[in-house]
Amino acid sequence: MDCIESILSRRSIRKFRRKEVPADLLRKLVKYASMAASAMNRQPMKYVIVSSDEKAGEVFKLTRWAGYLKGKGSPSWDERPESFILVFNDRELAKEGYELDAGAAIQNILLGANSLGLATCWLGAIDRPAICAIAGTDDRYELIAAVAVGYPNQKSVPEPSEGDIKYYLDEENVLHVPKRRLDEIILNTC
Repeated sequence: MDCIESILSRRSIRKFRRKEVPADLLRKLVKYASMAASAMNRQPMKYVIVSSDEKAGEVFKLTRWAGYLKGKGSPSWDERPESFILVFNDRELAKEGYELDAGAAIQNILLGANSLGLATCWLGAIDRPAICAIAGTDDRYELIAAVAVGYPNQKSVPEPSEGDIKYYLDEENVLHVPKRRLDEIILNTC
């Protein structure tokens, strides 16, 4: 899959098949993240790969999913992701301005996973202190986000927004994700 195809086809997936993600693929995703742009090339992002069934299950219990769907979009225990990549800021390398680095790194994970046939969901509604305890990190590292990684068990399609941007499930359990039109997001051409 080429870069543009990956950008256009990537969607957040919240239901996964129970199939282990090979360790080498998870390491590739972290490699992709490490290649992202970084202010002053500080590279303050650090990662914890959570891939054991026990630890991934513990992290899963500390996440919240699909707020617009009020529980209907959350994965069941049998639909949970096999793995998580936890993204941290190293406070000794960056005390401010790291948010853009994190976004670039996470987007590389999402796009890279999509190109490898994996599904992801970028999660910010997480119990950070409890997840840090599972990850074994100290106060030097600030947990930015968790990225769920697995094999998809859900279809998600983009569609033009008609004013409402809330994603929804149809009667066949397909997730529809409204995207704003270009004429709504381009403010001006100078």
